Amino acid sequence: MRHGESIAYYLVLALLSLAIFVFILLVIFIIWKNKKNANSNETVHNQRSDEESPSIKLCASPYTLVEIDVATDGFNERRIIGKGRLGTVYAAVLAGGELVAVKRIHPRFVLRNCGSGLGFSSILKWLSLANHPNVLSILGFSEGPGERIVVMEFMGMMSLDFYLHQNLDGASLLDWGRRLRVAAGVARGLEYLHELVAPSIVHGCVKPSNILIDVKFSAKICDYGLSFLAPNEKEGIVGYVDQEYWLEPRGGSKESDVYGLGVVLLELLSGRRSEGGLIVKWGLPLIKEMKMGELLDPRLMVPSDIKPLVRLAKVASACVGNSRKNRPLIVQVVAILNDLQEEAVLLSNGSF
Repeated sequence: MRHGESIAYYLVLALLSLAIFVFILLVIFIIWKNKKNANSNETVHNQRSDEESPSIKLCASPYTLVEIDVATDGFNERRIIGKGRLGTVYAAVLAGGELVAVKRIHPRFVLRNCGSGLGFSSILKWLSLANHPNVLSILGFSEGPGERIVVMEFMGMMSLDFYLHQNLDGASLLDWGRRLRVAAGVARGLEYLHELVAPSIVHGCVKPSNILIDVKFSAKICDYGLSFLAPNEKEGIVGYVDQEYWLEPRGGSKESDVYGLGVVLLELLSGRRSEGGLIVKWGLPLIKEMKMGELLDPRLMVPSDIKPLVRLAKVASACVGNSRKNRPLIVQVVAILNDLQEEAVLLSNGSF
């Protein structure tokens, strides 16, 4: 082979090798790119699933009155687990074996209820979409002549009113750390109803009997949005709403809910009942003068670090001591109470 031909031969061989090398790199790149896209799509899918799954909430299911009657054994008195201003609550077992709580609305409210332009079933379907750890779920409803029924999840929980005012040992079970936990949970539940549900839900009557406590001492708000059933009913609500409630046609508002939360905070701090609003007249001067020894529940030891309770008292004062336009927003209250809950260190004797 001549020298020129030899050079050409090796040049062609080098170019061919280079072409093969580039081809291999291209194949590897294509495989890597496809794999990356597949992983990316899978990641996006998983992320969307994780984001959507907590918010998925089935709309309330309709039940016939016959189904409810069977589930409650004909509204047997032995199944009664609670009585409130709106109705009586029964422990019920649905046909599928699910244990639920059934609220039977008082007949007098059914007969004179004009609602808000929407039907009972439409409002219950809307309320049932609420889905939050500090909000009790509405599962279904039933209606008929003279009957309105609300089906709710059953947690086997007692109310905050029971712990604070009915059970002799309840107050000691609710030590200061747990009371801060309850306060923060109620505030987070209200924040969800006010700011994260569209359209927003006004509770209408925030009070201890409408706050359930589970075995971990976490709070769940119940009876939210049901005030439309008894718009002019004063029994059971006086002392937990502001004065503007009675002056405005719509009554309940986000601001009145914040007022009710403030009253609940005063009850948590003092262990006293609202007594138609007297707790506000009694507690505000004590908070203003920083007489915490007179304000705090005497059934509990005063904690070694009282600063969290002082801050809690100031939040309560801001909620009940201001007019609606000057009252803090629920998001502001939540920010403070979340901090207090995180700061509280539970000790065996209930002090911080």
